[in-house]
Amino acid sequence: MSPTPAKPGGTRIPSRRTVLRGAFTAAVVTGTAGALFPLLDRDPAATARPAPAPGPGSGSWATAEEFAEMYRGREIRGTATVVPAGAPADDRVAVAAEPVTEIRIDGRPLHVMRRADGTYLSDVRHYESYPTLLETARAAVDELGTARLAPPAAHHM
Repeated sequence: MSPTPAKPGGTRIPSRRTVLRGAFTAAVVTGTAGALFPLLDRDPAATARPAPAPGPGSGSWATAEEFAEMYRGREIRGTATVVPAGAPADDRVAVAAEPVTEIRIDGRPLHVMRRADGTYLSDVRHYESYPTLLETARAAVDELGTARLAPPAAHHM
């Protein structure tokens, strides 16, 4: 391999291999940064908090989150209700309250699951979780675009 030719002023012209190597390195760094940015850009204060449990001795349900709004021309409604799980299993262990969630987009139900860390994910956007039901519903509307949710399937027993 011959050395890189020099310009008349005495400076060397970079070889094609050097230019391609630099371009490839820049592309890899840019792609990695783009992929990691959403993870590193999260606001720690916006992390999800579990729904508050009802107070001691209260046998009633407590609404942890409730919303109704028009978003991008779609009506979204949702609630997260904490249902008391009942009496303690024994004298030492109390059963935790469990939140029941419901989201409707244009009147049709969107299946939502609550993760162990308190965030939510839906059938429409099941690869990403969101700290609140409202953000979950908005992300589903964004993903759906002009499409509608399928009507709920009839359950036969």
